[in-house]
Order: sequence, then C-alpha cells, then structure tokens
Amino acid sequence: MKKTVVYLGVLAIAMVVATIILYNQKHERKLPILNPTDVNNALVDSSLHNKGVDHTILDFHLTNQNGENVTEDIVENKVVVANFFFATCPTICPIMNNQLSRVHTAYLTNDNVVILSHTVWPEVDTVEALKEYADLYSANSKRWLFLTGDKHHLYDLARKSYLVAPSINDTSFDQGGEGDFIHTENIVLIDKKRRIRGFYDGTDSLEVNQLIGDVRVLLDQE
Repeated sequence: MKKTVVYLGVLAIAMVVATIILYNQKHERKLPILNPTDVNNALVDSSLHNKGVDHTILDFHLTNQNGENVTEDIVENKVVVANFFFATCPTICPIMNNQLSRVHTAYLTNDNVVILSHTVWPEVDTVEALKEYADLYSANSKRWLFLTGDKHHLYDLARKSYLVAPSINDTSFDQGGEGDFIHTENIVLIDKKRRIRGFYDGTDSLEVNQLIGDVRVLLDQE
C-alpha cells in the first residue's frame, strides 16, 4: 500500500511538471517573421531577392467554390493557412489536402482562422469543380476556401506573396502563361498582419501537427 501511495505521488508530481513545461513552451514559443531573404532564392521571384523586411501578402481578387468574389478582406485580423493545388492531381495534392482537413477540423469553430487553397490550374478547376472537390473534404466555405481566378494573378501570389514556387528568371518565360505550371507541397502560415510565419511540408503529418500547434501560438500571442 505504501509503495502504491509513493508511486501515485511521484506520478502526480511528474504530471504537474510536464504541465508546467508544456505551458511554458506554449507561451514562450516565438515564430519567426519571414521575408524573401530568409527563403531559398529558388522559391522567390527574382524581383524580391534583396527584400529583407516588411514582406506581406499582396491584395488579391479571386473566386471561391460557391462562386463568390473573395478579396483580402477575408483575411483581415485572421490567421491564414495557405496552399496551392489542382483538383485532378493524383499525387501530392490529395495527401496535402487530407492533412489540411485536420487543420480545418481543429479550428472549425474558430472565426479567427481561415484556410485558402488556391488552384494552379484555373483553366480546368472551375467553380463547379472546386465545389465538388471541397465537398470531398466536407469543407465549411467560411473556414476553408478553394479559390480560382486569373492564372497570372494566382501564380504571382504563389511566387511574390507566399514564396512557395520556383521563380523562372528567363525574362522570355511566360509566367502564368500556358507553359507555366506550379506543383508544390508547401503550406504557408500567415499571421493577422499578413506576414509569413512558417512553411510546412503538407505531405508530412508531423509537420502538419506542428502547423496546428503554431496556429494556436499565433492566436495566443496576437
């Protein structure tokens, strides 16, 4: 009996210590503010290679899976999780969006979190196609938006805002044109001031676990 009491006492102390450690980690963790100079040059438009401060997500004008116009107003005072995909992708996109569905579930009732999934193939991913795709993930259109629009605009967002796609330095290359195509597993975390705070491999469940935690860090800190 005495050994049992001692064991339970040690267990209780260990649980208290673990709780304190986790609490301190949660409240002490600081996410970096990332600018183009902090990112591999290959993933940054050449016009931004020397930009080391004040990088923010540009204004945008897109259309969601319900056919509604969507602008930067949708992210005002919100933590944003963003990615790029196409609906008929058979490889990384379904894996990445399955992982994003975990983020969606974790913050489904939180008005301060929004997921933006941008198509990279707007010629095929019509509003109707995106609606069907969103339904596969039971996406709440207020929390998880599947976006289409002008291809050049979408690709500018990927390269000049979210910094997730290789920049083609050849000035004769038609960026956003018919021969241009982006395919990336990168997910980007944006804070309420439209600053980049983290990049995550959307095909890696451990990195998405970290993303879910980092969203909470931003919510708690801002």
